[in-house]
Amino acid sequence: MAHASNSVTIACPIEEVFDFLADGSNNTRWRPSVIEISRSGGPDQVGATYKQGLKGPGGRRIDGDYRVTTFERPRELAFEVIAGPARPSGRYQLDAPTAGQTRVQFELDLQLRGLQKLMGPMIQRTMDSEVKLLDRLKAVLENSG
Repeated sequence: MAHASNSVTIACPIEEVFDFLADGSNNTRWRPSVIEISRSGGPDQVGATYKQGLKGPGGRRIDGDYRVTTFERPRELAFEVIAGPARPSGRYQLDAPTAGQTRVQFELDLQLRGLQKLMGPMIQRTMDSEVKLLDRLKAVLENSG
């Protein structure tokens, strides 16, 4: 199993942070690997799906479509990747340690199967770099208001 985790505290109210994360169209604002994204089904709730194009190895486009699996505003948002070469599940857990601040914990998990086991170190590096992007999320949210 590949696992990556990171957390950050953002100087914004918890509802604002949750709503920003729940709207997948914001991914292009803080995740540089996202080339394009659009909601392909349902409102922002459990079952919502997003069609997402990502920068893959060598800069070529790969699919990274995902489906929302947990939507508990403003505390938890989870998803599963449903298209692409690696299909991890992810979860954002939010809490408000003080008024006007939000701590975000982001985790990714992937059960490596078949040929993915050979690519395990590369997949792990990608997952590690993805959760580290919480620093960019913090910068975007704190500088948008």
